[in-house]
Order: sequence, then structure tokens, then C-alpha cells
Amino acid sequence: MSEFINNSEKRKEIIKSVLRQLHEGKSVDDVKAEFGKLASEATSAEIAAVEQMLIEEGLPVEEVQNLCDVHVAVFRESLDKEAQPESIPGHPVFTYRAENQVLARLLDEMDITFGKVTESDNPALLPALRQQLERVKGFVRHYERKENQLFPYLEKYQFYGPSRVMWGIHDEIRANIKKLGELLKIDAVDKQAALAVFKELFTAMTEMIYKEEKILIPAALEKLHEEDWAAIRAEENQIGYFMVTPGDQWKPKTAPQKIKPISVVKETSSMPEIMIPLNTGVLTQDQIDLMLKTLPVDITFVDENDEVRYFSQTPDRLFPRTPAIIGRAVQNCHPASSVHTVQKILDDFRSGKRKVAEFWIKMGEIFVYIRYFAMFDEAGKYRGTLEVSQEISHIQSLQGERRLLDD
Repeated sequence: MSEFINNSEKRKEIIKSVLRQLHEGKSVDDVKAEFGKLASEATSAEIAAVEQMLIEEGLPVEEVQNLCDVHVAVFRESLDKEAQPESIPGHPVFTYRAENQVLARLLDEMDITFGKVTESDNPALLPALRQQLERVKGFVRHYERKENQLFPYLEKYQFYGPSRVMWGIHDEIRANIKKLGELLKIDAVDKQAALAVFKELFTAMTEMIYKEEKILIPAALEKLHEEDWAAIRAEENQIGYFMVTPGDQWKPKTAPQKIKPISVVKETSSMPEIMIPLNTGVLTQDQIDLMLKTLPVDITFVDENDEVRYFSQTPDRLFPRTPAIIGRAVQNCHPASSVHTVQKILDDFRSGKRKVAEFWIKMGEIFVYIRYFAMFDEAGKYRGTLEVSQEISHIQSLQGERRLLDD
């Protein structure tokens, strides 16, 4: 096999063989014994690229996701050899790594507290554990920035394997955070059940840190350009950070890669401003933008090619969005577990089987109503889908009538 080691394409084929054998049930030790040299020399970029190749060849995303830890186990020796990516405060990579360090410390603290909880009946330990979990819960912002900023930029370079696999693991982590929170709410906590969930959560979040730093970040640094990182940095504040404040030492030499929308404005000589003629009126671009931002709902528009073309920047968005998703396939804006539902809606809209799809979900203390509307032009041609999301807890609470304005 040595003659293939320095040939990139041959190396990828061998790595693919390794991963396929793992998916067929072969043990990590057996595979490492057979492919020892390659297992100790494969790069993070090669591993990530081969995972994407397997998905493209039909291997279910969920299966790759489920065996992601096994993939890492085989190649851990080679991944540990790779130098940590260099970055400086202010660069998105520096922020990702700083957040990971904080999370690792918090998980260790929770581990210690759980040990004390299982060994004693001290009632003061449960409130401490709940507070620690609440802090860990805030780490979902880190995942949201990956999903809504980093993944879209990787996809622009046809690199979507991490987004399909990692997003599913993010969702499993979110589910376990919620499950653990429900268990800890009860004063008479089932300690063993809570500990079992925490161990699963601890392992998943710790392994995700490793996968980010050894696979995702090196691949992103290789594929993205400085203007991409500048754009990501410019958008980060819209989602927020996890217990860190990004520095400003990193100064990109190139401007952010801005998305330029296609202009559909027609100038009307009889009016002093550039106006856009609509079905029942004429408005300026600024007026339309203000109207959409002022509506008490979140709007996202997906065109007939299933690409995201617009979302409203309302003050308190229910679901995070950043400009990085503009032009992104809507299927890639959802975790693998829900893509089939999204596709079903789009297929039904195109065929005319349905014109509206609606859902409602509880998100903590709020109640969210989500509706999807098929859009057709006057000729009956499908032109896209409009998503409208609204928090309706207040609406549900209304009773009687109110006909006068409050002072």
C-alpha cells in the first residue's frame, strides 16, 4: 500500500475503504491493524472529504453521523499530529476555540458536581447543578453560528459533509440538554437517570470539540478565503457568543464578501424617487424594507429553485438567520432529521397538492406558530415558498374586547 500513500486520490480511496469497512461492522482495532500507516497519516481534510464522498454515493447521512465517533477513533493518531490552526483574537476561529475551552471547563465542573450528587444527599448541590446546566445550555449559540454562518460558506465551495453530519449531532446534544433539564427540575431527582443523560451529553459535546478543532476548522481554514472570514466576523453579533467577548486584534486586509441582490427596480420619470410598482401601489425600496422589518412576524422567502433569497431582520427573531444563508439551498438550512419534511412541503407545493403547511411548537415559555405558503404567479407557475413564524402566546391570552387605546 505504501506506493499509494503520497497520492492524494489514492489515499482518499483507501480512506473510503476504511470507512466503508467500519460501516459494515468491522472493529476499530481490526481496521487500524490493516491500515495502520494510513490511519496514522490521514489528514483532517481528507477524512472530511471522504465522508462527503460517501454521502454523495448514497450512504445515509444519519449512518455517517452515528459512526462519526468511530471514524475519529480510527484516525485520532493522525489528527493529533496536525498543528493547531493559528489565529488571533477577533478571527472567528479564535472565538470558536475560546468558546470550546470555556465549555470544556464547565463540563468538567458539572462532572465533579454530579459525582458529589450521586455520593451524597446534600440538597444544596441540585441548585448548583441546575445553574451549571443553564450555563452549558448557552453553548447552543456556538452551534447556531456554525449552522448559519460557517456551514453556508463551506457549502459555497461545494463542501457540505460537515453541515449534514454535525448538525444532526447538534440536535442530539440540544435534545439531551433539554432532557437533563427536565430531570433536574424535579426535587426528588432520579440520580441514575440524570447521570446517564449527562454522561451521554458530556461525551457528545467533548467529542464535538475534538471534531471541530481537528477536522472542521482545518478544513474551513483551507477552503475559505479572508473575505469569507471577514463576512462571518461581520455577522457574528447577530447570533451572539458563549461566555466570551471576541477581540478586535484581527484586521482582515480584504473587505467582507458581500452578497449583491439582483436589482428589479424600475425608475419612474414622473416621480422624484426610484419607485417599485406593485399590484396595488408604488413604494420605494426603503419603504418595503421598513415594512417587512416592522411586521410582527419573521419572514423567509425561498425561490422556485429552493434557494433562500430573503429573510426579514425583525428586532427579536425567533430563529437565527444571517446573510450567509442568502443563495443557500433551503434543504441545507435544516438538520438532516427534518430535511425530508422540508422536501415534502416543497414537492406538495410544486404539484399543487397543498398550498399551506402549518406547525406549532413550544419553545420554553413561548408558543410559536409556523406557516408555509406556496406562491404562484398569475399564470399559475410556482414561484417559491414563504415561511412565516410568529410568537402567539400573547394572542392566545387575549379575552373579551378592547376598543379604546391605552394611555
